[in-house]
Amino acid sequence: MKRSGIAAVFGLALGFGLLGAATPRAEWRWDLPVGFPVPRVPADNPMSAEKVALGRHLFYDKRLSGNQTFSCASCHMQSRAFADPRPRGVGSTGEVHPRGAMSLANVAYSPALTWANPNMKSLEQQALVPMFGEDPVELGLSGMEDALIARLAADTRYRAMFTAAFAGDKQPITLQNITRAIASFQRTLISGRSPYDRAAHGEPSAMSAEAKRGEQLFFSERLECFHCHGGFNFTGTVDAANRPFAEVEFHNTGLYNLDGKGAFPKENPGLREFSQRADDEGKMKAPTLRNIALTAPYMHDGSIPTLDGVIDHYAEGGRTIASGPYKGTGSSNPNKSEFINGFELTPTERKDLVAFLHSLTDSTFLTDPRFSDPWLDTIPRRGSRRPR
Repeated sequence: MKRSGIAAVFGLALGFGLLGAATPRAEWRWDLPVGFPVPRVPADNPMSAEKVALGRHLFYDKRLSGNQTFSCASCHMQSRAFADPRPRGVGSTGEVHPRGAMSLANVAYSPALTWANPNMKSLEQQALVPMFGEDPVELGLSGMEDALIARLAADTRYRAMFTAAFAGDKQPITLQNITRAIASFQRTLISGRSPYDRAAHGEPSAMSAEAKRGEQLFFSERLECFHCHGGFNFTGTVDAANRPFAEVEFHNTGLYNLDGKGAFPKENPGLREFSQRADDEGKMKAPTLRNIALTAPYMHDGSIPTLDGVIDHYAEGGRTIASGPYKGTGSSNPNKSEFINGFELTPTERKDLVAFLHSLTDSTFLTDPRFSDPWLDTIPRRGSRRPR
């Protein structure tokens, strides 16, 4: 989204009072994997079971798009760890986006929520972008705030759920409360029960011998993967309630070098779009590697289709594109991270590394009914209907 669009959405947030206080609810009990800290939650949107249940319904509801054909889940599929199998996002009107939709796994721990925008820090704030943004169009609700509220207010289920979630509000069905509920549900999308986690916490047989060897490679100075994909969430951009401050990192991995001076495609300048610094060209957030085997294609623009292709990219110290509009030698990009230096792998080592990456798949997360579509078993009744 361009700056003008972001400013408009932020103005909308202020206009609907997103900084106002929310009604406190009963204490929320987190179901956290071993070794995971409590997520940081904004004081004006405390967690509650009622709010999470409401947010889950909203997340899967196609009435949250202008033409009622898309929901949040259209680009964030549970079977793909809440990512999108398309290289780049496609909105409700068919517009192809410049970047792909990131996985929402463990998004509660992310203090920077997009590929390259350091100012997008809260889930409540970010929810407004796909709903009302115009460049690109995602859910396509711009100018339809009243229509959206009317759609939800006409549903008896929603009237009851909003009242339960925001019991102190005279008019609980508001845009402010929609974004709060969606954000609350998203904070529950916590994934940390993969074979890797089970092996690390008392079940060594959960990982294969190949994956264990791959783990040693991943955390070696020879490959240096862990410098950008470290910690419990396998990313350098992380926050939690027990941390004194959020850590935010953006890196240029040498994916492009169009002019020999570090240029990226104009639709994806990375951090430079916001910092206006030439040396920030092409810097993007390193996403979590949890469930990475399920979130292909890879990179911000989906330009690498497989894990083997990603390994090739890093082994070369940056991608070389021999011909076409994106021709260039990424390994010589002057803005490239100091950790992208290239390496050599034997065929066995490559298999081991891929096995380790597969060991980060949390299969329980992909089928957990707490995160699934609540409308699938809904029986339509008078005054209430299942989203189309």
